[in-house]
Amino acid sequence: MSIPSHARSNFQTLLRAATDGNLALMECLDAVTGSPRYVLCAVGRDNGDYVFTPFGHLADGNPYDAYLPPDPDDPEGFVQPETGEAP
Repeated sequence: MSIPSHARSNFQTLLRAATDGNLALMECLDAVTGSPRYVLCAVGRDNGDYVFTPFGHLADGNPYDAYLPPDPDDPEGFVQPETGEAP
């Protein structure tokens, strides 16, 4: 699996924002469901105004239940949930 260049670039921007102290956690509403989301944002300035650039939200509940990691035995695959678990 290869991480696309736009994702690598966004990650580097996020790291710079964190290093510079320009990272914020904002409460927002999901545009589709209207549910609250806690969003990681880089903070910048534009003509004296603050600009918040969202990068992603924190996982609700247990993040280990939300994601399937890469499979260490298959470079093109992901770890599959055990039988009876939701994917």
